Amino acid sequence: MTTLLWFRQDLRLRDNPALAAAVARGRVVPVFILDDTDTNWAPGAASLWWLHHSLEALRKDLGGALSLYRGDPKTILSKLVAEAKATAVVWNRCYEPHAIKRDTAIKERLKKDGVVVESFNAALLNEPWGIQTGSGGPYKVFTPYWRAALARGFAAPVAKPTKIDAHRLASSEELNDWNLLPTKPDWAMGFAEAWTPGEQGALNRLEQFVAQALIGYGELRDRPDKPATSRLSPHLHLGEISPRQIYARLAAYQDDKNKSAGIAKFMSEIGWREFAYHLLYHFPTLPDANWREAFDAYPWRSSKNDLKAWQRGLTGYPLVDAGMRELWATGFMHNRVRMIAASFLIKHLRLDWRLGEAWFWNTLVDADLANNAAGWQWVAGSGADASPYFRIFNPMAQGEKFDPNGDYVRRWCPELAKLPDKLIHAPWKADDATLKAAGVVLGKDYPKPIVDHDEARKAAMEGYQKVRSS
Repeated sequence: MTTLLWFRQDLRLRDNPALAAAVARGRVVPVFILDDTDTNWAPGAASLWWLHHSLEALRKDLGGALSLYRGDPKTILSKLVAEAKATAVVWNRCYEPHAIKRDTAIKERLKKDGVVVESFNAALLNEPWGIQTGSGGPYKVFTPYWRAALARGFAAPVAKPTKIDAHRLASSEELNDWNLLPTKPDWAMGFAEAWTPGEQGALNRLEQFVAQALIGYGELRDRPDKPATSRLSPHLHLGEISPRQIYARLAAYQDDKNKSAGIAKFMSEIGWREFAYHLLYHFPTLPDANWREAFDAYPWRSSKNDLKAWQRGLTGYPLVDAGMRELWATGFMHNRVRMIAASFLIKHLRLDWRLGEAWFWNTLVDADLANNAAGWQWVAGSGADASPYFRIFNPMAQGEKFDPNGDYVRRWCPELAKLPDKLIHAPWKADDATLKAAGVVLGKDYPKPIVDHDEARKAAMEGYQKVRSS
């Protein structure tokens, strides 16, 4: 019997239940379809760069037996079932609103045609509907959600098949013809230095994290000047590694006193990813609408110039600018700096959080709909279990605390490199002699702040009063 295996956000051979089910049935035809029917949240440019290299790696791992197609899966899959003479189609579930609607329609159509259809969980520790409150509804606060998830426990990873009888279809398209990589200009030149997409790259990244950053993770993960985070998020996004694999690997160190605290903290970060999917499933408008409707009353500003300055890392606030430049150069931004940069857009510039969400969606290699939406709404104060709106990050204080020697800023804002540590996060406070010695002319070499922190905070709070009164 021939089974059509539809790869999606599960580009790996280990802990892949759909692959295991297909192999158990016999002959396997692995396919990947680049779905271009979701016009609202089609993959961003940085995600497509990663996808290209991840598909290259998966094709190699399958001995070349990966068939590629671009278009509407509802139309393409029916044709492929006929071409492959498949009696079954299997896949691992996706949880984005568009994907749920699409997959439900495809499953109904294939079953009517007499095709066996099965789907599996490969992306999460628990299905979004698997964790419920005592009254049977969704959780809206992280801590009780994660407590319930831990109490429920997690399944073990599925073993990698020892042999896969995989076959490529003659109608397959060629990956290079999709033109997923930028050329004129090649803005992704720095990506290859920072990342190794693919399943083996993900496994290597996990081992590097366990060996080098797990000890002290709870204290150091907020330091953008240090390599103290896992950097697994883009691998998780396209399913090159699963949270079950991560949990199983870390469980081997649970009795190691030096690593146990880091394990608990890191797994809670995985828990936030789970919580984001839980929210997206139960509240599918999360990427587009304020979860707390009262925030519809917030009086957002409109300024293309301020938005562009933020996007380009030219706000005049070094920690914010460093983060935005890291994002452009590598497709990634340290999580602590993400919060600070997001807070600056929302609360200093008073620009709609959805503008930032869209920019991150296009420029992040780990652009994940659930995480991106939940994260932006958390910072905005409009989401579930969100940071209070009146919590406004002070970029200077955050820099002094989490980049105390200015190493992160100096890396991404090299024009400020010669400033002393005490002024690196607030160059406008430097006197003329200090600026001259550092070779900095504010307004020329580096911008003056586009907004005053104290005035911006006051204006943000005034806007928040409209939310409270509504």
